[in-house]
Amino acid sequence: MATSGEAPESWYLALLGFAEHFRTSSPPKIRLCVHCLQAVFQFKPPQRVEARTHLQLGSVLYHHTKNTELARSHLEKAIPQFEDVKFEAASLLSELYCQQNLVDSAKPLLRKAIQISQQTPYWHCRLLFQLAQLHTLEKDLVSACDLLGVGAEYARVVGSEYTRALFLLSKGMLLLMERKLGEVHPLLTLCGTIVENWQGNPIQKESLRVFFLVLQVTHYLDAGQVKSVKPCLKQLQQCIQTISTLHDDEILPSNPADLFHWLPKEHMCVLVYLVTVMHSMQAGYLEKAQKYTDKALMQLEKLKMLDSSPILSTFQVILLEHIIMCRLVTGHKATALQEISQVCQLCAQSPRLFTNHASQLHTLLGLYCISVNCMDNAEAQFTAALRLTTHQELWAFIVTNLASVYIREGNRHQELYSLLERINPDHNFPVSSHCLRAAAFYIRGLLSFFQGRYNEAKRFLRETLKMSNAEDLNRLTACSLVLLGHIFYVLGNHRESNNMVVPAMQLASKIPDMSVQLWSSALLKDLNKACGNTIDAHEAAQMHQNFSQQLLQDHIAACSLPEHNLISWTDGPPPVGQFQAQNGPTTSLASLL
Repeated sequence: MATSGEAPESWYLALLGFAEHFRTSSPPKIRLCVHCLQAVFQFKPPQRVEARTHLQLGSVLYHHTKNTELARSHLEKAIPQFEDVKFEAASLLSELYCQQNLVDSAKPLLRKAIQISQQTPYWHCRLLFQLAQLHTLEKDLVSACDLLGVGAEYARVVGSEYTRALFLLSKGMLLLMERKLGEVHPLLTLCGTIVENWQGNPIQKESLRVFFLVLQVTHYLDAGQVKSVKPCLKQLQQCIQTISTLHDDEILPSNPADLFHWLPKEHMCVLVYLVTVMHSMQAGYLEKAQKYTDKALMQLEKLKMLDSSPILSTFQVILLEHIIMCRLVTGHKATALQEISQVCQLCAQSPRLFTNHASQLHTLLGLYCISVNCMDNAEAQFTAALRLTTHQELWAFIVTNLASVYIREGNRHQELYSLLERINPDHNFPVSSHCLRAAAFYIRGLLSFFQGRYNEAKRFLRETLKMSNAEDLNRLTACSLVLLGHIFYVLGNHRESNNMVVPAMQLASKIPDMSVQLWSSALLKDLNKACGNTIDAHEAAQMHQNFSQQLLQDHIAACSLPEHNLISWTDGPPPVGQFQAQNGPTTSLASLL
């Protein structure tokens, strides 16, 4: 038998070794791992060993079992103990509290741990990040920004410029979410300087640059500045290529406050694909958007096999939201509907994901309803979406589309004028987005056209053209050109009409935008007929017939899908597996032909 002096260490190491062996087995043998750790207490170990064992048991039970009560009990016993144990236990326990919706228990626990951890830079920074994240999830961005500011100052004092940049970039991200653009600009300028001057691990430096550039790119895209963003986006794409060639060095930073990273390399790659898709969709390069979405979704599928991180599902939902809009434009409604159903399924698995994306989901269903000419359902979907959002840009996007529904219905004057007052591009436009303001001018032009006020319509549409040309907004340019062409045709100015419709058709086929192609080909047929160009008129008629057939087949396919019933869902959680197959399309096809 071992002497008492060496006994605790040898039995403890043996039990710990067994526990770790069982935990890392394939598949993990968690029950045996827990038995080994519980056996430690039989030996009446020293206090430090006892505290660490409570932490280890709490951690294993929390991460690998559903026994949260027992995990919580062990972590609570570890809290009052030694420094290296208590901070980790506080961090894990507050995570567990949040999982049980006990946020009010998590906050004081983290605050206390932050107060007493100032001599331990790694834990002090980590706990500040954790509490800031908790406030962010609760939509208390002011408190979160304050904590990140405290973290940035602390990191500066302990000589970690790297972690200072992480705190400041995180604060910049929240300020962008709050639309505090006056504070964002100086902060991003400061971050740019810190990132460029920091000399450290190349992967850490490049990941800071990716974070910085992602913020800049999303800031431009939020403002609808599709052309101005290009240099930043190019830098970001080069940056991610550089990162993918660098090897992860196992050299640990000498400063413990530097032991953080923003996102794993693989997650950053998906994020760069994602912002590229956002740009391509806004600019109207829909085939490029499709290509990058396919790449990103393939990479996500691989990552999700090994990694259950919730951010991956968020990336997947945002990618699907963008590609659905592309499909509706390119005339692939049936595929769009199946992808909307996929978003429903992802949101059904995560209440937080659904809370954050419910409004977008109803907006997509509203756009689908417009594409299949179900205007009552479109109105109901957009109304539901408006009820569920506080995001200004999304609100303006929904209102713009709802106004287009009222214009098409032609008998909703009161509601229409009340909406248009709220998105008046000439006066107090509610958001700073260049793209949405250009769209608001287009909606005004569309209304004036339907009311026969052609000169007024031309003024609005020329404004849209000026704005969309300035930022390469191809879809708005194509829509404005074809509508102007239509106005000139009605006014009998065939030459000017032709000058508008031909470039509209070229642009629409480049995007490709199926409904603008359908509209342009119909107008070209009538124009050529009026001018006596029989061959050109016949060619345009043939094109129009082809587009009509494609859209009609897609329309029938979409309306025949069981998922088509989603158009009547306007309240509550996303319906999954509740679709009944339809006997056939129930919607009018008149608007397509």
